[in-house]
Amino acid sequence: MELTLYQIDTFASQVFAGNPAAICPLDAWLPDALMQSIAMENNQSETAFFVATEDDYDIRWFTPMCEVDLCGHATLASAYVLFQILRYAEDRILFQSRSGPLMVTRMADDWLSMDFPALPPRACKTPEALLQAFDAKPIACLQAMDYIVVFENECDIEDAIPDWALLEELEHRGVAITARSADYDFVTRFFAPKYGIDEDPVTGSAFTQLIPYWSSVLGKTDLIAKQISARGGEVQCRMLGERVEIAGQAVKYMHGNITVDAAAFQ
Repeated sequence: MELTLYQIDTFASQVFAGNPAAICPLDAWLPDALMQSIAMENNQSETAFFVATEDDYDIRWFTPMCEVDLCGHATLASAYVLFQILRYAEDRILFQSRSGPLMVTRMADDWLSMDFPALPPRACKTPEALLQAFDAKPIACLQAMDYIVVFENECDIEDAIPDWALLEELEHRGVAITARSADYDFVTRFFAPKYGIDEDPVTGSAFTQLIPYWSSVLGKTDLIAKQISARGGEVQCRMLGERVEIAGQAVKYMHGNITVDAAAFQ
């Protein structure tokens, strides 16, 4: 069986920036073990697979180690493939996922806006492993899908060199560290070593938690953020009650074909 595979750099306007995702359009679902093996072979933080249905698309996401419930940048990349490469004609794409319906809308200047459920984080006691994992002391710790760890200064985010082994001990998916910024409303970085991702370049799903937090703190619904990883990425954010809008650009890096034996995974 031959499959088409794309690699898309998301939250970026040029290649070698933002967060790369592997995208594999399918006519029908492959065995789970095969999709996991493809994701492991791709060795990107996420590989997304999507299948057309009568009215919309079903989408699933895999890290190199496991399937996950939600991924922002690979959803953005999937929409880019549909809009820009497969010539999907409408201005909106509806993906059905394990996290419910996810809408992606085509905007001006090649921006794509994702409509995701908001996940407001709740204040919690800072786990001892988190306190020991960073040199700077956080001013707040919250939790939802991930730990959201707030620091006083932007330089605390830029200079952080976490202890990966300590972060791997934590119960949640990952850790987003964040602070106010001089040039943006806020900056962030994201770590998920227990999922095989020490640092994720730009983490769309983390913004489902960061947007409600910073919207409340700053008293505004429209925000501009930057994930300041080595590759970096800018994100336009909007708070919409129980939903959030997460917008970014994307660009194609690679288009290829892979050959697999699906029967071996039945």
